[in-house]
Amino acid sequence: MKKLFSISMSIIIGLALSTATLSADVNKGKVIYNKKLKSKCKISGKEFAEKHSQDEWEELNDAGKLGDEIKKICHGYKINEKDLPHIYDFFYENANDA
Repeated sequence: MKKLFSISMSIIIGLALSTATLSADVNKGKVIYNKKLKSKCKISGKEFAEKHSQDEWEELNDAGKLGDEIKKICHGYKINEKDLPHIYDFFYENANDA
């Protein structure tokens, strides 16, 4: 019984961690940037991502200010909230210190 409980808990924890990492996608962030932001921002996604380091992108995201930063750089364009996790992953992976 104890072994079954341990195995079950390991599976539950593994699934919880895998869904958290699968919830956002760098490639999807790139597609979203190119489709929705590139024409508004007038710079490439790589140039945009390089405006901050990974730590700075992480701080903006954790503080809930990622949308505000996009709005500031992209001349007032407001990105959809559901796109932010993907955009964040894209910016984080392509930051100036990556």
